[in-house]
Amino acid sequence: MTEPTTVTLDVREMTLRERHPAIFARLDALQPGEALRLVNDHDPQPLRYQLLAEHPDLFSWESEQEGPEE
Repeated sequence: MTEPTTVTLDVREMTLRERHPAIFARLDALQPGEALRLVNDHDPQPLRYQLLAEHPDLFSWESEQEGPEE
């Protein structure tokens, strides 16, 4: 099995109002074999719950790093 191509979306400089629309737009634009790496400055649990509710079988969620940057 080949590794997916990872697309990174850094939302740290966006306003809170801009973040979810940008994330969902990027998710909708993913092609087969692509993965989204989200860089955020807070724990995106509400986003995770929304994705689980709307698309329970279409994604997996892995945290690379949690907590403040070093």
